[in-house]
Amino acid sequence: MESTKVQSEGGLNVTLTIRLLMHGKEVGSIIGKKGETVKKMREESGARINISEGNCPERIVTITGPTDTIFKAFAMIAYKFEEDIINSMSNSPATSKPPVTLRLVVPASQCGSLIGKGGSKIKEMRESTGAQVQVAGDMLPNSTERAVTISGTPEAIIQCVKQICVVMLESPPKGATIPYRPKPASNPVIFSGGQAYTIQGQYAIPHPDQLTKLHQLAMQQTPFTPLGQTTPAFPGLDAAPPASTHELTIPNDLIGCIIGRQGTKINEIRQMSGAQIKIANAMEGSSERQITITGTPANISLAQYLINARLTSEVTGMGSL
Repeated sequence: MESTKVQSEGGLNVTLTIRLLMHGKEVGSIIGKKGETVKKMREESGARINISEGNCPERIVTITGPTDTIFKAFAMIAYKFEEDIINSMSNSPATSKPPVTLRLVVPASQCGSLIGKGGSKIKEMRESTGAQVQVAGDMLPNSTERAVTISGTPEAIIQCVKQICVVMLESPPKGATIPYRPKPASNPVIFSGGQAYTIQGQYAIPHPDQLTKLHQLAMQQTPFTPLGQTTPAFPGLDAAPPASTHELTIPNDLIGCIIGRQGTKINEIRQMSGAQIKIANAMEGSSERQITITGTPANISLAQYLINARLTSEVTGMGSL
C-alpha cells in the first residue's frame, strides 16, 4: 500500500534534508535539559535531528527524513520558539508579540527557484502563508549556501516550509554544494565584560542587553586605558582596529524606514554606531539602493544590527523600534 500513500501525499513522501542555522541560545532551547526536548522531538516526529558541534556562536541543526516527519519536527521547533518568546515577554513591557523566526540554509543554486522569476515565487509564498520570507543576497562565508529567513506565526512558518520543500524537491541543487560550517568562536570581534560579539553571517548579533555595551565600545575609537595601567582593558584590542567598509543593498521600498523623516533614523543609527553611513542615490531602473558603512568592526557591526532591526520592525509591522 506504500505506493498509494506516496500518491496521496502528492508524490512528496520522499526523504529530504533541511538545514537550519541557529544561535547558541536557540539550540539550548531545542536540546532542553539533559537533551530531553530534542529526544522528544526525534521520537514524536520520526525525523533525524542532528546538531553541529558546540563552541560556535552559531550551530547547524540538520533535520532528515520523509517530508511528513520533517514538517512535524519543524512544527515542534516553531512552537517551542513561540513558547520561549511568550516566556521572555512575561517579564517585559512589550505588548505586541514578536514573530517566530527560523533561518534555513539553502544551496545558492536552489535560491533562484525559491525566489522565482521576478520574485514571483517568493511573493506567492508570502501571500499564501502569511509568513515573511527573505533570501540573503550574499552567500554564507566559505560556502555556496544562502540563509533563507522565515518569520511569522508557527502555523505560517509550517505552511511556508512545506512550500519550500516542494520547490527544493522540484529543483535539486546544481553542481557541488559547499556547505556552510559555522566558525568556532575563536576570533571574537570584541570582548566586553566576558561577552564575545562575533560577526555571524552578515550581521553581528549581540543580545539586546549587550547593545548598550557594544554602543559604548563603538564610541571608544581608542581602547580605554585606566590611569596608571598600560595594558588595554579589552583583550584583543591592542590598538584601535583599522577602519573598514561594508556594503549592503536595500530594496527601494524599504529605504524610507532606514532614513526616517528628514533623515532622523539614519542620523540616529550614525550616532549610535559611530559609523559613517552613505546611501547611494536611486539608480535608473534599479529596485535597490546601495548603503556603504565605514568604521571599525565594532561600528560596522552595530550599524548593521541597527539597520537590520529597523528593517525587521518594518517588515513584521512591529512599528517603530
